[in-house]
Amino acid sequence: MGTESAGPLRPGMSLVSVGDSFTEGVGDPYPATVPGAVPGAGVDAAETVVFRGWADRLAEHLADHLGEIRYANLAVRGKLMRQIVTDQVPAALEMAPDLVTLCAGGNDLLRPAGDPERMAKVLDRTVARLRAQGSQVVLFTGVNVSTGYMRGTIGLFARYYMNVRAIADKYDCFLVDQWSMGVLTDSRAWDDDRLHMSPEGHRRLALRVAEVLGVPTAERWDAPWPETAPVSWTQARREDLTWVRESLGPWIGRRLTGRSSGDTVTAKRPELTPLTKDRS
Repeated sequence: MGTESAGPLRPGMSLVSVGDSFTEGVGDPYPATVPGAVPGAGVDAAETVVFRGWADRLAEHLADHLGEIRYANLAVRGKLMRQIVTDQVPAALEMAPDLVTLCAGGNDLLRPAGDPERMAKVLDRTVARLRAQGSQVVLFTGVNVSTGYMRGTIGLFARYYMNVRAIADKYDCFLVDQWSMGVLTDSRAWDDDRLHMSPEGHRRLALRVAEVLGVPTAERWDAPWPETAPVSWTQARREDLTWVRESLGPWIGRRLTGRSSGDTVTAKRPELTPLTKDRS
């Protein structure tokens, strides 16, 4: 969908974001000045953390451009596609928004039974429902992270993203192709847990989504990363051990016990509320 089709971009437009931790904004906590926020706390350490993320940042770009929008974010970390479709999509449909951002499936593909083609069928039906109601939809491929612990699953993800592209074409959706965003393969785009984006990763992605929607911004998402000194082998191994202890181990533990990081988490912005240029 080209920028000439950006019909929902008008003052007072409504935006609803649905999904999992990617859209909730895990890895990008709000500053301490925001009520309820606990800056720097880990995902499991404090469920009172208020995450910002690319979706909130996008909403701010839209408000800056249009003056005022209405915005809801229903995303909750750890949710599988069936949970997003069952729990979040009906609520989004009731709001009848002008624009919906929808990203789901990542958590499914990290499980042994993840089936890209089955998930694509669910996504197809979901997008059809949203488009039939009149909402325009933003879909996403993922980042081409083909090294490290993700290497063994990259084929499954690539198959799913091919389907996502086809669905975007079929229903005339906006598509944010993270696969082609080389800047997001830099380790600085990722949080210490190596699964969620860092604040800088979320910032760059928000700029890219704004570009896809035809929203002007003062900064570029593809600005080169600053040069840094290489990390020594010893430091890299030390960071690997810390990651295994603090992130990978707890993640495996949740999988083995059937728990999710989002079991007791609720949507941070469950209803459409005004967001203005001056944030008042």
